[in-house]
Amino acid sequence: MWRGLRARLALSIAAILVAALATAFVATYRGTGTQVRNQIDGDLRQDASAFEAAIPLLPESPHDVEKAASDYIAQQSSFGARLYVVRIPNGAIVTNFQDLEGPFDGTALSGTQVSGPPRPTDSTQTLLAAAPGFSTIHVDNDRLRVDVFQVERNNRQVATITIGESAAAVTRAQSGVARTFAIAGTATLLAAIALGFALASRLSRPLRRMASTAARVNAGDLSRRIGSTAPHDEVRVLADAFDRMLDRLSDAFARQRGFVADASHELRTPLTVIRGQLEVLARQPDISREDVRHVEGVVRTEVLRMERLVEDLLLLARADEGELVRPAELDLRPFVTELFDALTLTADRTFELSEIPDGKLVADEDRIAQVVRNLARNAIEHTGPHGLVRVNVTARDGRVEVAIEDDGPGIPAEQRDRIFDRFHRTDTARARGQGGAGLGLAIAKAIVAAHGGTITAGTSPEGGARVAFTLPGFRPAPIPPRTRPKRGGSTDEVAAVRRDR
Repeated sequence: MWRGLRARLALSIAAILVAALATAFVATYRGTGTQVRNQIDGDLRQDASAFEAAIPLLPESPHDVEKAASDYIAQQSSFGARLYVVRIPNGAIVTNFQDLEGPFDGTALSGTQVSGPPRPTDSTQTLLAAAPGFSTIHVDNDRLRVDVFQVERNNRQVATITIGESAAAVTRAQSGVARTFAIAGTATLLAAIALGFALASRLSRPLRRMASTAARVNAGDLSRRIGSTAPHDEVRVLADAFDRMLDRLSDAFARQRGFVADASHELRTPLTVIRGQLEVLARQPDISREDVRHVEGVVRTEVLRMERLVEDLLLLARADEGELVRPAELDLRPFVTELFDALTLTADRTFELSEIPDGKLVADEDRIAQVVRNLARNAIEHTGPHGLVRVNVTARDGRVEVAIEDDGPGIPAEQRDRIFDRFHRTDTARARGQGGAGLGLAIAKAIVAAHGGTITAGTSPEGGARVAFTLPGFRPAPIPPRTRPKRGGSTDEVAAVRRDR
């Protein structure tokens, strides 16, 4: 479970929350300390201004400065625990403590002390060595925030005053912040892990169904679906796409099984015929030359049929691999004209050809000819003697449409989307020996699709079938100046070629 998506997502949320809490703690901790220190500094600066104002403007001797400092310190000692140290240039020190050796514990004295030079202890050296301005120093076991400034009178330094206050308030404020964050942060982190795990479980539920469905599909069950009913979010989109993929996969497998079954049947039929003919020939005691020739003819016919079927299957396989066509530029009018002339020699039908647009088409000449021959062969098979087979070619917006129309029975509306499937026949009662294996239209569709075109089936004006395919890549030829019609002439001259065989 701890290696799963839910645990990793919950732990990721917890890690992000820890990082956010740590950042907020550091900012709040430092900000609180800075705010309390600034407040202490403000109080010290205000006290320093008042102390400086208490020094006479024109002191007659250092004794006057000592007396003024002693009086001010005595007045302030009753209001709070604050350290005062005044150093006089003659060497005397005025302070509110007995001496500078003892620690400052925050308890003010009621009197002042005027003494000579201090004893050289660590505490006195640290205190007297404080730089001018605000600083934090350590005296014994206490942290002091001190303000050191000099008092001048008549451009002469008369005293150096140090005012200090315990920084314990900073420590207490920061300790309070740390305790608050420790308690609240721990509770928030535990709640975030629990809620993150619950949220991850809910979000990953469709993913777990997908994994279960994928495992069943991998085992061969293509009927499983996710069927997500969650809100229309990214997970729902993924689940729906997965179901659609399974639908297409199931349909592809069904088509593949049908294709293999049909191909096997198509190949088994000529093999059965060949085996039957050979068995009949083997049972005859006296084999004549005519019997051998008959069997040879039947076997040859069936072998040729098998060869055509294998070639068609290989062609469709190349189409599936995207290696079916090699487009090149060709002249549309001579190409269609030569192809139509060849079609008129294949059957006793009435062939018609519309006016052909003049221009260049980028296509595979052999494959497009194969498409036209397949469609024309299909029209010939569904029309009687002297039936109509029309080839209609039009061009518009850089595309060419080639339509094969006939006056036969036509294609039922419910069959028009299926006639391009492999091995599909509209007339299921017709023998497989008539009309090929049902791959002609499937091959035509594959070739047209490889060119980026479309192919459709419909009804011709005569009521028969109309199968048309459209190809891109047409570039009409420019109209020469000498062929432009004169004023009053007609520009809609349509020529049609009609040939009866």
